[in-house]
Amino acid sequence: MTADDSFGRLDDDDYPAYTMGRAAELLGTTQGFLRAIGEARLITPLRSAGGHRRYSRYQLRIAARARELVDQGTPIEAACRIVILEDQLEEARRINDEYRSASQSADSAASRSPH
Repeated sequence: MTADDSFGRLDDDDYPAYTMGRAAELLGTTQGFLRAIGEARLITPLRSAGGHRRYSRYQLRIAARARELVDQGTPIEAACRIVILEDQLEEARRINDEYRSASQSADSAASRSPH
């Protein structure tokens, strides 16, 4: 991999750029918290060649949301389930918007075509 390839990945939300220590520092939490949400299967960090956990920006956003809920008193398992459901809802809304947009485009094209 060249330096140019590495810099291109800086914009990739899914690139596992952060070590566990750095991820915990950025989130203002402990490495134990990251392990716990991993055990709850909220996020699954990739592993480096040496076996160390590596986190992406997307995973850090998910972990930050879980931390918000835990800080508000939600048990960690429940917080993880809530975040998973929120993520699924967001994805379903995105798909619905795409279908709605495609349907409107098809309806628009059909109304313009001569009968």
